[in-house]
Amino acid sequence: MNNKTSIQPQSKQLRLLDPALVKPALWSALAKLSPKVQWRNPVMFVVYIGSIVTTLLWVQALQGGSGSAGFTFTIALWLWFTVIFANFAEALAEGRSKAQAASLRGMKKSVWAKRFEVQQVAQGKAFHGQRWLPCEGAQLRKGDVVLVEAGDTIALDGEVIEGVASVDESAITGESAPVVRESGGDFSSVTGGTRVLSDWLVIRVGVNPGESFLDRMIGMVEGAKRQKTPNEVALHILLIALTIVFLVVTVTLLPFSIFSVEASGAGQIVTLTALISLLVCLIPTTIGGLLSAVGVAGMSRMMQANVIATSGRAVEAAGDVDVLLLDKTGTITHGSRQASAFVAAPGITDVHLARVALLASQSDETPEGRSIVEFARRQRVDDRPVEGAQVVPFSAQTRMSGVDLPAEGAAGPRALRKGAADAIRRHVEALGGAMPTEVTRTADEVARRGSTPLVVAEGDRVLGVIELKDIVKTGIRERFAELRRMGIRTIMITGDNKLTAAAIAAEAGVDDFLAEATPEDKLKLIRDYQSGGRLVAMTGDGTNDAPALAQADVAVAMNSGTQAAKEAGNMVDLDSDPTKLLEVVETGKALLMTRGSLTTFSIANDVAKYFAIIPAIFVSTYPQLSALNVMQLASPQSAILSAVIFNALIIVVLIPLALKGVRFRAIGAASLLRRNLAIYGLGGLLVPFVGIKLIDIVLAAIGLA
Repeated sequence: MNNKTSIQPQSKQLRLLDPALVKPALWSALAKLSPKVQWRNPVMFVVYIGSIVTTLLWVQALQGGSGSAGFTFTIALWLWFTVIFANFAEALAEGRSKAQAASLRGMKKSVWAKRFEVQQVAQGKAFHGQRWLPCEGAQLRKGDVVLVEAGDTIALDGEVIEGVASVDESAITGESAPVVRESGGDFSSVTGGTRVLSDWLVIRVGVNPGESFLDRMIGMVEGAKRQKTPNEVALHILLIALTIVFLVVTVTLLPFSIFSVEASGAGQIVTLTALISLLVCLIPTTIGGLLSAVGVAGMSRMMQANVIATSGRAVEAAGDVDVLLLDKTGTITHGSRQASAFVAAPGITDVHLARVALLASQSDETPEGRSIVEFARRQRVDDRPVEGAQVVPFSAQTRMSGVDLPAEGAAGPRALRKGAADAIRRHVEALGGAMPTEVTRTADEVARRGSTPLVVAEGDRVLGVIELKDIVKTGIRERFAELRRMGIRTIMITGDNKLTAAAIAAEAGVDDFLAEATPEDKLKLIRDYQSGGRLVAMTGDGTNDAPALAQADVAVAMNSGTQAAKEAGNMVDLDSDPTKLLEVVETGKALLMTRGSLTTFSIANDVAKYFAIIPAIFVSTYPQLSALNVMQLASPQSAILSAVIFNALIIVVLIPLALKGVRFRAIGAASLLRRNLAIYGLGGLLVPFVGIKLIDIVLAAIGLA
């Protein structure tokens, strides 16, 4: 049973329009009526000014000025509603983010730490016997060294420099199973707020108070602290330009109306109330009112996926990514290679090969090593250990591991080794032996099948091949096919040889692969694609991934990885699931799709307002314009009021879409554009005609037409 929970349980349990969110959002919407807040959104600021002017015109009408006081009051009221509804959309999105932030703040604890008096020490067991003193977590500084024992809470983020222990990270990741943290590897990073369950750790603090990972999480999910992304800024500029154009057009209509009335001697001069209504209905108020909410909600959806974006640009860039670099192990494959066959060399029995493979792997605690031992035992091989055996651990330099057995008679100790084919070849050749052609052929055949060959040697004699099989994840091929339809190129990164990499790549359906990859190779590959104008995303967890993560446009670091990897990335996956990169891209694209869809709808629905308001304000001077009254609205006043009311209500109707987002669909850009135009473009044209007519009918029924 999966006990995994959300990192923000409170916010995920809240419904979209839950009263716990709606009530504070309503008060916040009223608080946002301050001019200091409104001027940040130029489109809605125009509506805000229009609301003030029409309110003053209503007061003037009450005191005997020109115009209908009732009509002017109704227009002013609905213009204020338009501003408030836009504020409400933003406040509701921020409220969901604040609920997440409140949940995260609940994880922060005031803890005491055991700080060593001597901070700069040599490597090794240098802290044993040293004196430590208790201090509050808030007094720790970057570079301090602390001791954390079983039952203690880790005060701040840092790096394990000594010890190994199991750590409960459920408060951060939501995963109930503890994880192992140890010094000197890719799992040496620890997060403040987590708890040590067993043993002890010596940790070098990596941040100052207020700069921890949890603090950054809280800061990013706070909608008010979110900076606008480049695409959002560009869209703001477009909306401002459209607003200025319509403002100029509307301003010129007043002298045009005066001239027309004086020249024809008929009709009425258009009122300021009608012109303000026309301006508000023509400028892109729908997307202007929802744009900020869309951005905040996008960050919130990323958070709901248990991914922390340390940059708003990263979320947006995820939607524009067209190259994905994916690690093979754990992402494309399950990552647990299992021994599946022993293939003996000529003249060697299967039993002898299995026995040597078992002895060489008995001290190998990796999943592969344990699987070799278990597979050999299933072959009913003698599994009794040999006394006095010296373990030879695996190293990146030798790419081998095994044991040295005690000398037998005059002969020297027997060296039992297993490792990569080329490493074993060099090993036996150095001892005067040679790699049999049959073994080389077998290793190549194993690699072509997508498995990993390990060659076993006893002294200078090669005994055969162990086949390790890594299974491609179910459904991953279909996921890559979806990404290909979207125009995204997928590249598998692996340290395996080219034959193995080619077989796995073909089975998984990726577009390309990089075999025997080094940190320099990854960095070069990213730069090559970026120099061609491509946006690149990748995942990583180790210190050797840090350079490539820093170079990538979207870099998702694993929470279980090193501090260097998390600092280099612009996103951190709390679940430490490498496949999350696919979900990150989908979430980013859904954000861009939502913004584009609402923009298309907003611009398209202005057309119906032309047919409603323009005939209404000029029909008395030019009766021929009544032909444009295709909706057969009851009266000029009803036409103007209906358009203004629809303009306000459509913001409320679209709030759920802005917060939930347009559902992601894995289709190409051209197909997506056609679908967007068909649904939101055509819908933006037709919906206002229906909505304005229905409002007009209601106004006529209650006598306001």
